[in-house]
Amino acid sequence: MKLDRLLGILTILLQKDSVTSPYLAQKFEVTRRTIGRDIDALCQAGIPVVTRQGSGGGISIAEGYKLDKSVLTTDELSGIMAALKGLGSVSEKSRIERTLDKLGAKTDAVVSLREPVVIDLATYDKGALTEKLELIKKAVIEQRLIGFDYYYEKGMSRRIIEPQFVIFQWMAWYVFGFCHDRQDWRLFKLGRLWNLTLSRNTFAPRDIPPEKRDFNAFLHDDKRIVALFDPSVRHQLIEIYGLNCYTETEGGLLRAEIKYTNDKFLIGWLLGFGANVKVLEPVEIADEIRNISRNISELYTT
Repeated sequence: MKLDRLLGILTILLQKDSVTSPYLAQKFEVTRRTIGRDIDALCQAGIPVVTRQGSGGGISIAEGYKLDKSVLTTDELSGIMAALKGLGSVSEKSRIERTLDKLGAKTDAVVSLREPVVIDLATYDKGALTEKLELIKKAVIEQRLIGFDYYYEKGMSRRIIEPQFVIFQWMAWYVFGFCHDRQDWRLFKLGRLWNLTLSRNTFAPRDIPPEKRDFNAFLHDDKRIVALFDPSVRHQLIEIYGLNCYTETEGGLLRAEIKYTNDKFLIGWLLGFGANVKVLEPVEIADEIRNISRNISELYTT
């Protein structure tokens, strides 16, 4: 959009002593002629843009015209830029770089680009994730249906949804929308979502019930286990459940009472501890782990 480009050019000019027309053309992926028209538009708007020809020339803002740095504090801009860099790990790189250039330059910058926080939101299959995110964002903006194959406990099913949000939560990416198959609002994990297609069919916006906007409600921690852990895995317990998630028994074992949502996910997590955990309650979980362990043992004895 022209307005977005004009604001971007103005921000760069306010932070750099001088830039060239080819530099701006490359940054905003337009022609030098378009940049020339943009400079004329800024001048007509009362911005004192100065152009100098020849060696050492370029485009600059007249001396004395400065950016009010009190609009955003350094901490506020630092947070924005850290978030943008995190999005840059899963988004089109050039677009994020252009936005970062608007917020901070190498000279006379409002805030340094050297952020102390590094955020990487990419997954193992970064390319597939980026494609999914771009297509879903397009669908949300244009209010178009999306279809995909979704893999879950019972197998695979084809879903058609009205996408509303892309969410990063619980260490994974999700899309939230109204599912035509379930006739209800649902949260789908992008890692389980494949063969994503963008439909030509559009949808009318729906009002999302307040209770459906609480994404934590999709995972109900209404179940509880009691287990004894070996002290050697103390760091793993603390990493997930915090420093006070257990009590130490007289024998030195760690007794933890943990709330959980999904039986299969919990059992898989517990099996990862091997012989360093023993489930006390519920009996059904302990029995299932015993059966799985027996099957594993038989598998390796043949």
